[in-house]
Amino acid sequence: MSSWSAALELGGFDFDKFLESSDDRMNSSTSTATPPQHAFEKRAADVKAPKSDINALILDYLTMEGYPKAAAKFCKEANLQPQQPDPSIQTRQDIQHAIHSGNIETAISALNDLDPELLDTNPKLHFSLLRLQLVELIRQCNDGDVSPALDFATKNLAPRASANRDFLDDLEQTMALIIFPHDKLQPQLAKLLSSDLRRNTATNVNEAMLLRQNQRREAAIRQLVRMRAWAETSARSKKKDLPESIELGLNADSVEYGESGHEPMITT
Repeated sequence: MSSWSAALELGGFDFDKFLESSDDRMNSSTSTATPPQHAFEKRAADVKAPKSDINALILDYLTMEGYPKAAAKFCKEANLQPQQPDPSIQTRQDIQHAIHSGNIETAISALNDLDPELLDTNPKLHFSLLRLQLVELIRQCNDGDVSPALDFATKNLAPRASANRDFLDDLEQTMALIIFPHDKLQPQLAKLLSSDLRRNTATNVNEAMLLRQNQRREAAIRQLVRMRAWAETSARSKKKDLPESIELGLNADSVEYGESGHEPMITT
């Protein structure tokens, strides 16, 4: 994707030259109280990427993140050659959806069916899934019978935690959810009940599945977003003339699974 590569060279070899050019144009222009557009924004707007490259990035994202139905629909709407059906894409989506929904036992079972050795060779990922399953059990028994959560922790997490200090710290922190009311938790504990823990775990599981399949672990657009953030940070550290805020353009509200019949898309 040559146009995207050219645009993102702004974060590396050509970025200083690009900004210096913007500086010169700003210095040579007549000063006004409210300039219609920052010189940097105008230069950035002049960098155009072919629609085919953008479509390729979108399709790559849908495929890598595990949205086969959305990928097929996008191919049709964008007049792209449909990809060959890959059952593993649907499986990855089903596993991620189970994690996002809190059905961790279902996700673990599906993972074992897909690749029986994946969790055995990745104890950290396995523990994170079991810990999330414990969180879901505690969530269900809040102000009630906590014995299912205690039994699960004793049987499945305690043996692993006894041999790993990091696991033990995570387990102790999670067990604190049993003691304190969930509406009065400290931020460090409250985050265990937020959707972030499910989302981060689902992302780690998806990357582990892709790695086992000898595929890239993340969509190309995620790499581009990080490169863009690095470029801006580098420029600001060098006191380059930039707008006070440069929007990334990924602030649209996420679509929840099940609404309007669409698959979920995560852009952050």
